[in-house]
Amino acid sequence: MLESIQNPAMHKYRVLGKKGEGTFSEVLKCQHVQDGTYYACKKMKQTYDSLEQVNNLREVQAMRRLSSHENILQLQEVIFDKKSGTLALICELMDMNIYELIRGKRHYLPEHKIKNYMYQLCKSLDHMHRTGIFHRDVKPENILIRGDQLKLADFGSCRSVYSKQPYTEYISTRWYRAPECLLTDGYYSYKMDLWSVGCVFFEVLSLHPLFPGANEVDQIAKIHDIIGTPDSSILNKLRNKTRGLNFNFPQKKGTGIEKLLQHASAESIELIYQCCTYDPEERISAKQALRHSYFKDFKEAEKKKQQLEKLEQEKDEKNERKSVHATTGPATTTTHISVVDPIQQSLQRRRRRRGRNYPDTSTNFHGNLLPKMNPVQSTVNHRYQHSGFNPSALPKIHAPSMLPSIANSHYNYHHQHPKKTTQYKPPTKNVYGHYQLPSITKSKGAGF
Repeated sequence: MLESIQNPAMHKYRVLGKKGEGTFSEVLKCQHVQDGTYYACKKMKQTYDSLEQVNNLREVQAMRRLSSHENILQLQEVIFDKKSGTLALICELMDMNIYELIRGKRHYLPEHKIKNYMYQLCKSLDHMHRTGIFHRDVKPENILIRGDQLKLADFGSCRSVYSKQPYTEYISTRWYRAPECLLTDGYYSYKMDLWSVGCVFFEVLSLHPLFPGANEVDQIAKIHDIIGTPDSSILNKLRNKTRGLNFNFPQKKGTGIEKLLQHASAESIELIYQCCTYDPEERISAKQALRHSYFKDFKEAEKKKQQLEKLEQEKDEKNERKSVHATTGPATTTTHISVVDPIQQSLQRRRRRRGRNYPDTSTNFHGNLLPKMNPVQSTVNHRYQHSGFNPSALPKIHAPSMLPSIANSHYNYHHQHPKKTTQYKPPTKNVYGHYQLPSITKSKGAGF
């Protein structure tokens, strides 16, 4: 087996058999030696001189850029052997292609299944075109399926939508080649992929090709036989982009696609017509095709799925924020209650009358710092820590300052001014029913 770029000394894959062969490559079924996973190995027939040349291949660049999409064949690994110059692309393994699905069938496929496949094909092309790449060889053999999932493959003919025309003239397989590819000297665009989609769509519905031309001239004739000879204005636009080609086509009305698809729905036939529009400027785009009424139920289902995923994501983010807050925030067993305290108000009035300034820091007689305590908090925690009652349910009233220090209150109680005639009586206040604010005189028992 070919050697890996990342680890050239190891033979990672075991070849199990041959799945198919094309003009420029052959496809092998292989298995990863370590984990036993099956893959498809596309081995190129051409040899290459360097790894740089391999990395500059359009197919490699396109697959690396597009593989993240669910309807594009995923590239697992690029394997290059410097000694022999051989190249292989390790990709995910699919069950079969569309051609193998319909080959030899006598009964039509369920239209819901066909609609599912065509919706995914349009999604893959929409993603490609928005990324700036068009395929140029959309045909049943390059459309792979596994169960109900479809993936577009074989990007060996792809091109950038921003590259300059003219392009290669003999591109795409003839039966799926758009008129502008047949009649001009390489002046075509990404819209050629949509013509191919219309041809594939018809073939999956009818189980036979739409325009099976024997050569380029016969291909044009087959197109005109079914959809009719285009208007002279359309032909003139194409004539200006070619040299020496005779455009004197006989006028034909065309038999129409609907006569060949009598079992199909009107919406499916309409979509095929919009894909197989002769003038590429009037032809539908992949994005517009996804919005067609034929795909309405799939579009709505996908929209609901996205909404559910969004809600789930928001729910997960909310739970994550709660988890972080519970980890880093204050302990849930402690409840802080702010009240408008009459004791504080009374002390403030006494300070103003006596002209004294009491420090905010709690100190004892010797100037040592004492810990501040919140009497409401300590009482609430002491009484209700095992009862299951939630004090946070009480309304919160924010006061301009906290309760006075117990140490200061103890000092004030025993050291009244000798000239003061009024005896100080520490009040007791009931707050919200059975929540009783402790009297300052109780601080005697604290040992301060």
